[in-house]
Amino acid sequence: MVTGIGAVSGYGWGGEALRRGLRSGTTVIRETRRFDTRAQRTRIAAEVPGSTPDGSLGSGARSGAALTDRFALAAGLEAWAQARPRVAPERLGVFFGTSTAGMAEAEGLVARMLGIGSGPRRLRSLVSQQLNSPGDALARELGARGQVWTVSSACASGALAIGEALELLREGELDIAVAGGADSLAQLTYSGFNSLRAVDEEPCLPFRSRRAGLSLGEGAAVLVLERLSSAIDRNQRPLAEVAGFGTTCDAHHMTAPEPNGRGASEAIRLALRDAELKPADVTVINAHGTGTPLNDSAETRALEAVFGAGEVPPLTAPKGSVGHLLGSSGAIEAVTVILGFEDGCVYATPGPAEADPELAVDLVTGASRRLSRPAVALSTSLAFGGANAALVLATSDRQDAPDE
Repeated sequence: MVTGIGAVSGYGWGGEALRRGLRSGTTVIRETRRFDTRAQRTRIAAEVPGSTPDGSLGSGARSGAALTDRFALAAGLEAWAQARPRVAPERLGVFFGTSTAGMAEAEGLVARMLGIGSGPRRLRSLVSQQLNSPGDALARELGARGQVWTVSSACASGALAIGEALELLREGELDIAVAGGADSLAQLTYSGFNSLRAVDEEPCLPFRSRRAGLSLGEGAAVLVLERLSSAIDRNQRPLAEVAGFGTTCDAHHMTAPEPNGRGASEAIRLALRDAELKPADVTVINAHGTGTPLNDSAETRALEAVFGAGEVPPLTAPKGSVGHLLGSSGAIEAVTVILGFEDGCVYATPGPAEADPELAVDLVTGASRRLSRPAVALSTSLAFGGANAALVLATSDRQDAPDE
């Protein structure tokens, strides 16, 4: 069960900022000021606004801590405060996805060493460059002495981290697992996606006929997971259930998805089987939905292979709202699903109302759509390199629903 959530996104610091932004149906993808984009094809991203709120990072926010570490601490401590768990340090684990870690700070140091940037040349800027930095920073702050994992498998990282946490909780190796991801904007990733011509010059339009690429974002999201019995013992209300997990690899291409979505559809089937559910039990899809022509097409084929043509449940694509958070995307989209459960709705995807007629999906646009209860959501993460992850999330009252 999920008993705590936290988030940092282009809408601001905290889960409530994310909730308000999703309710508004507007995008936060706009011109970025994080670094000079004049030499780039595009100018936009979903950048986290403002500075770190005072007191939100605990003692772990040392001077000069990387922005990704700060995102991780803010989201993690918010989730922890909501869950209020009691756990022995040896029974607490942290599972974190990322793809950039402290890359931006290392870029700044290199620029200063080359004489093209101002400011002191502090080698401490390299401390957070290691990919395990965000998760380790949170583990230190929480005093976690159980298993601490870092997953870096491109855009599937956050979902894979949640899935691994689920498995170890089921096996009884931990009592509490803190799982999520964090990434910040960096010039290397921004330039890389631009060089691939995979970035739209306007805010991305998942599943629309005018889609021309993704939009990058940054931030973090964290879930506190524990067994239902643990939550009941301390009268903690579960927010949602992580019911199933599946993962596969396309083994097809470094950047392009397998055109028919075979690896993605198998990951979805595995997640449903793990949750002991049928496709007909799913009430909403949280799609990977990057807005690239190939990804949205392959994902649609994968969904149709599982649910049937014309039978895919209502679908939302949060990357149209907060951008693509890379290693954190699967985590923040799990949080958006849970916020939707609490609000009893499927949040709208910003942009034109009509989906691409060739994709034939029921894309929720314009305004949020009411969600039936109990609800079951499928959330997909389909990464570069062909790494696929699927999570099945359900409202916490699903177990109390009468059998049909």
